[in-house]
Amino acid sequence: MAAVREVPPDNDVHDEVLAATQRRRAQKVQIAAFFLFVALVPLAVHNRYYLHILIVVGLNLILATGLNLLMGYAGQVSLGHAAFYGIGAYVSGILTATYGCNPWAALLAALAVTSLVAWLVGKPTLRLRGHYLAMATLGVGIIVVVVIRQTTGLTGGAAGLTEIPSMTLFGRELQSNMDMHYFYFVWAWVCLLTVLFANLVESRPGRALRALHDSELAAQTLGVDTAAFKVRALVISAAYASIAGTLYAHSSMRFLSPTPFGFHTSIALLVMVVLGGQGTLWGPALGAVTITAIQEALRPYADYDIVVYGLLLVVMMIVMPGGLSRALGALYGRLRERVARHRAGDVAR
Repeated sequence: MAAVREVPPDNDVHDEVLAATQRRRAQKVQIAAFFLFVALVPLAVHNRYYLHILIVVGLNLILATGLNLLMGYAGQVSLGHAAFYGIGAYVSGILTATYGCNPWAALLAALAVTSLVAWLVGKPTLRLRGHYLAMATLGVGIIVVVVIRQTTGLTGGAAGLTEIPSMTLFGRELQSNMDMHYFYFVWAWVCLLTVLFANLVESRPGRALRALHDSELAAQTLGVDTAAFKVRALVISAAYASIAGTLYAHSSMRFLSPTPFGFHTSIALLVMVVLGGQGTLWGPALGAVTITAIQEALRPYADYDIVVYGLLLVVMMIVMPGGLSRALGALYGRLRERVARHRAGDVAR
């Protein structure tokens, strides 16, 4: 009887699995450290204006994380993502201010409506590719803003929607977007959604999205339903925007206007993702912090912010095409190598 020869394990597969496990562990540590730092920030920052800016950073981070899933992982470009932000804000605002609904029920209703709109938009538009898809999403963004401005009886039109009630938590009313309690409330959502995002991109659907991003044809060859995954990515991305919109509606001095949901916001979100680094966990955070700081610095020159965004995109594509996250990661890797070589030299001597 012939002896059965043992087949050696595939070292490449083993190394890949080990690297993925180590990456997930590192991400858990990074997320825990980051949000521990965020939890301690209000203890050092007592200025209500800076707390307000940090809340805005949190909202932008939720928006950029959702868009990062669509752009960085599914490889689909959206120039009208602020439309979903606006739908979430206005559905929640109208239900609570006009019809007296509970803010938490309004949040769920806004989430459902925004997801449904994203699905209806995604079914036809995600059949398009390249510039056609970008133009289609741009058109959707413009349509939503026009509808908000023209339906004055429901949304208040250009004058805005007023008397939106505050969110409540355990019987406590979170009254202002400059309140420390609302800061923790918003960043608790940021923490939850970041953890969900990290788990999603490391799961089987996340790997399918990365395959779709690298090559749609190759993903189809491997059996990935690319059309379905693109629509799902858009719906999840829109759900993130809806949650951010609801949080904004109930933290903006009980007032909504169409301005924050226009083309400028969509471009700012796109720049956040590209600047921070598409397809990375921490890219949206770096982009949200950077762009929010630039927006505040340019507030006296608000008409020129779109010019700054364009310049940032051009510079990033030339200098750091992988974004700040990958550039900082590469710098950290080089520093570790230099330290390792230095230690090896000391041991040799």
